[in-house]
Amino acid sequence: MATTNQFKPAWWLRNSHLQTLWPAICRPNVKNLNLQRERIELPDGDFIDLDWTHHEQNQSGDPVVLILHGLEGSIDSHYAKSLLKEFTNHGWRGAFMHFRGCSGEPNRLARGYHSGETGDVEYIVRSLRVREPNTKLAVVGISLGGNVLLKWLGETADKNNLVDAAIAVSVPFELHKAATRIQQGFSRFYQWYFMKCLRERLSEKFEVTVPPLNPGVLHEVRTMYDFDDKITAPLHGFTGVEHYYSSASSRQYLRNINVPTLILHAKDDPFMSSSVIPEPHELSPSITLEVTERGGHVGFVGGRYPWRPEYWLDQRIPEFLKEYID
Repeated sequence: MATTNQFKPAWWLRNSHLQTLWPAICRPNVKNLNLQRERIELPDGDFIDLDWTHHEQNQSGDPVVLILHGLEGSIDSHYAKSLLKEFTNHGWRGAFMHFRGCSGEPNRLARGYHSGETGDVEYIVRSLRVREPNTKLAVVGISLGGNVLLKWLGETADKNNLVDAAIAVSVPFELHKAATRIQQGFSRFYQWYFMKCLRERLSEKFEVTVPPLNPGVLHEVRTMYDFDDKITAPLHGFTGVEHYYSSASSRQYLRNINVPTLILHAKDDPFMSSSVIPEPHELSPSITLEVTERGGHVGFVGGRYPWRPEYWLDQRIPEFLKEYID
């Protein structure tokens, strides 16, 4: 089902870039959120770090909401702690899953994470299910994490459903279109930022882990397309960037999803063109697609005054999940 949602952007943030940058730059840190880190060892010798909310009123058996972050995201991403606090306020346990290498410590293997890597999510979710088979479990994916989530839900549709509900926000449904859009206009700033983060993280990692490629390539690539072609693809077994993008894009998997799923997307998302937004006939009956005219990329900031902003995702995400995990 596809609908146009009535999100009302702040009049003082009507530009898509302002919507995108405001929460990343101006949103204050969340206080009074107690987190505990858990390291989960993976079968291939690597690890995943989860940050769990810890509240005295939470008990084993309370619903769990797992968050998957965006490209180069972490627990310090602007949406992470605010969503975890909202989950705590609803009596749920929140868990923030760091993709390999994103928790502040280099992962052990040369490979890392990418937009189509669903094996780690599968392993973490199954591990949580083994611990608490009767606990309600939902997953929220942001940007790249949303693409991973939708792809995983679609490619595992013929198996037993492991989650009770899912939400994907600001998803790059077609990776080649996103790689093209981020090279245009002011969006090149985001590309510059991501390239800076990727270079710094991988340079540190390759000081202790011998890479199966020339590390000098890190300082030669200038675009996300080139990075994915020269680094992401060879590190993860793809023949090249087109093989990676065609395999990892989530749009082709949407018709298979059979878990109640909400997709939130803004038409003015500066990370991709509006042509990536799926058509109604591409959606399975289990999907609700809410498209807003404005909102930027993981922005969706409302409110009448700059000193009193309202973050719509903090309202809409729990509102949807309540129906399925409360």
